[in-house]
Amino acid sequence: MDHGHHSGMWVPDEPPSPGRWFLPHLEAWSVLPVLSLLGLVLYVVAVVRLRRTGVAWPWWRTAAWIAGTVSLFAVTGTWFNGYSMVLFSVHMTQHMVLSMLTPLLLLAAAPVTLALRTLPRGKGLAGVPRALLLDGLHSRFARAVASPLFTVPLFIASLYGIYFTPVFDALMADPAGHQFMLAHFVVTGLLFFGPVMAQDPWPRSAGHGGRLLELLAPVPFHAFFGVAVMMSTSLVVDTFAEPPAGWGIDPLRDQGVAGGIAWSFGELPTALVLVVVLSSWIRSDERRARRLDRAADRTEDAELEAYNARLRELAAGPRP
Repeated sequence: MDHGHHSGMWVPDEPPSPGRWFLPHLEAWSVLPVLSLLGLVLYVVAVVRLRRTGVAWPWWRTAAWIAGTVSLFAVTGTWFNGYSMVLFSVHMTQHMVLSMLTPLLLLAAAPVTLALRTLPRGKGLAGVPRALLLDGLHSRFARAVASPLFTVPLFIASLYGIYFTPVFDALMADPAGHQFMLAHFVVTGLLFFGPVMAQDPWPRSAGHGGRLLELLAPVPFHAFFGVAVMMSTSLVVDTFAEPPAGWGIDPLRDQGVAGGIAWSFGELPTALVLVVVLSSWIRSDERRARRLDRAADRTEDAELEAYNARLRELAAGPRP
């Protein structure tokens, strides 16, 4: 079977079937799956160390991190990744998972907070990683890439700028380019959802209203992109033009499925984040209301106290 137009990138010989999707398969270029396993181990070690010092860490954050790293491995370190080389629908699923699902799970795990709590402080060599992390968070570069003026266009460009230009075919033709593209999807998702989720110290913070606007800004662009791919009567990219013979795949129909996946996939993650932001907004409003009530109680108490003191003075009558 000829894989000439995949330039040395591995494609499974058998067509996709439920039993084959997630069979592990690593190559020399499999950077992301290796990073996902490493990230999983480091996080669990950090949580264990933190618990040993008697500091609690919410179990659901650890569960979110495990789910995030597993989702990353599932679409990059398995046959799924092989199928994504020849089927647009599989590639688009991979893109959506990497840019919208994996980042949300990883961010919910608050890895920056965990790192700041577990990395040693101090002046010596041991304290360097923590100091570097703090410097990085406060750097001008970090503030620039965390700005919505950067994250929102980047998120939109990773749809239109990749698929509707020659960039996609160029990256898909090269194993390093392909890994770079997959990493780009993850980083784009992290940068976009980081300030919106606001679970961690971040180079930039926004109010609840700003977070909602940022979250909803790309939604129409995302939907329109999916519809444009779905409705296209010609192939958008060349990479998927010749699916393996004998698999019975019509590239144009498969492209229609890919568009449908892009169009529908944005809805659920966006809705989930919307719930997170709104509930956090309601909670912060309630906290503010309670604070104001307490302040009002204190002032009223003070006024009442002063009034009573004044009455006592009057009752005592003029001092001789």
